[in-house]
Amino acid sequence: MEQARIFAAIALSFAVFLLWEFFFVDKQVLEQPEQSLEIQTNSTEEPYIKEINTESLQSTPLIKEDALTTNKAPRVIRINTPLYSAVISERGAVFKSFVLNNYKESTMPDSPLLEMISPELNNGTIKIGLAGNSIPALNDAFFTTDIKHDTIDINDNSRELSFFWKSSNGIIIEKKFLFSPETYIIGCNVIIKNGSNQTIRDSLILSLFKIYSGDGSMYGFEGPGAFINNSLEQVKIKDIKDKNIYNGELKWTFVQNRYFMSCIIPERPADASMRLFLGQDNIVLENQFVQPESVISPGTQRVFGFHLFMGPRSTKVLSKIGYDLDKAINFGMFDFLAKPCLWLMNFLYDHFISNFGIAIIILTTLIKLVMWPLGTKSYKSMNEMKKIQPLVMELREKHKNDKKKMNEATMALYKTYKVNPIGGCLPMILQIPVFFALYRMLYEAIELRHAPFFGWITDLSAPDRLFDFGFAIPFMEPPYGIPVLTIIMGATMFLQQKISPAMGDPSQAKIMQLMPLVFTVIFINFSSGLVLYWLVNNVLSISQQYYTTNK
Repeated sequence: MEQARIFAAIALSFAVFLLWEFFFVDKQVLEQPEQSLEIQTNSTEEPYIKEINTESLQSTPLIKEDALTTNKAPRVIRINTPLYSAVISERGAVFKSFVLNNYKESTMPDSPLLEMISPELNNGTIKIGLAGNSIPALNDAFFTTDIKHDTIDINDNSRELSFFWKSSNGIIIEKKFLFSPETYIIGCNVIIKNGSNQTIRDSLILSLFKIYSGDGSMYGFEGPGAFINNSLEQVKIKDIKDKNIYNGELKWTFVQNRYFMSCIIPERPADASMRLFLGQDNIVLENQFVQPESVISPGTQRVFGFHLFMGPRSTKVLSKIGYDLDKAINFGMFDFLAKPCLWLMNFLYDHFISNFGIAIIILTTLIKLVMWPLGTKSYKSMNEMKKIQPLVMELREKHKNDKKKMNEATMALYKTYKVNPIGGCLPMILQIPVFFALYRMLYEAIELRHAPFFGWITDLSAPDRLFDFGFAIPFMEPPYGIPVLTIIMGATMFLQQKISPAMGDPSQAKIMQLMPLVFTVIFINFSSGLVLYWLVNNVLSISQQYYTTNK
């Protein structure tokens, strides 16, 4: 049973190094709180049709592709609010830029504000289309607006902006946006007026576009998804080729990276579809919100109501907005542990100390206090194991040629002295779920983005680096410098190993001696906030072990 300690250590090591992706992407069944924000539309018709008629996808287009062409350069309208600055182009009435005023691209003093829409995304985002392509000219439609000024400042009251497109046979499509100064939510109504003599039978599409490099992050989720059938569905980019259509009651669809997301929210949940597509060498991702098929007879109109969100993945922001948007923040299998830790960290920061590094230290100390009784019992067990270690070695020597008899004699010795050989492993085993929960929380919490601690640690969400060598270092991600905090953490693990009882088996003892080095290499690219947690936890564990042993 003496192998239990080494097994726990190796299990934790390899779990940290290899298994976090498995733990982090598990789907969670989520509850549905009340909505807290509504934007009204003037629609008197039911905008959702339950049954989808796929035969209409082969219908004849209502107008030709070349029916509407223009050589006029598209006009762009800039909308400035206290929270963001958006740019909408007349070509497609799409968002070409969305800059967040409260966030920067980097920690550099001259860093520009954060841009949500990559300049490489030529066609912008929030684009409309029709699944059956019954109006092909809509794919490259040139909208117009009666807005007089190219720049609009919205500081006090909400304001509506409308963009219009009209076909040669009388079909008018309007995209109406409602901007408010106090929220990231943008109202979006798509109004289809059928002034032609033909019936429009098709499914409206509203699309989000996002540029991703590779398959997304290996540390946390980045990619598309939806809140569908009252559950969060996160789709890895590499899995889109296997399944790209998701049907059910959609409350919202989204694309996200580590800290920010863009979201389409229908005015009310609908039995609709999320369809995912990759283009341009699997770099540009399109997430389509596909409405059920609608029938718009000649002389009638249909209003489709949506809300848009482009902003931070912050629990404080999303919980105020409503629509269950706060469910987009999910920390994987151990979300039930991570969420309270995030709340407590923010509570400490807001009410006691305006430094997230110190908040992490206090949070770690509180977690250690909760586990203190178990830790004390474990260290007592380890101390008892240390006392009988000479007897264990004698039995090993005596029965070295009979492994079965050696194990039986060893277990009898443990029973005689009332020693639990696995008692010392308990704190390490219990720390595994806490570690994974805090890892995801500290990695994805936007509160730690660009949050300084002290000295050279100017960003708790990034690895700590003292200096920048300018050349590559094995196992290290850029920037390349001295990982001071990580080295100190490794030293505390080495010290903790020294004061722990030695392993009876020499081969096991050698493996245990490598653990501090292995953990140091693993943690070298982790965020400094997580390394700080592990360092403080080690220091507290050493103190508790020293106190318990001497007492």
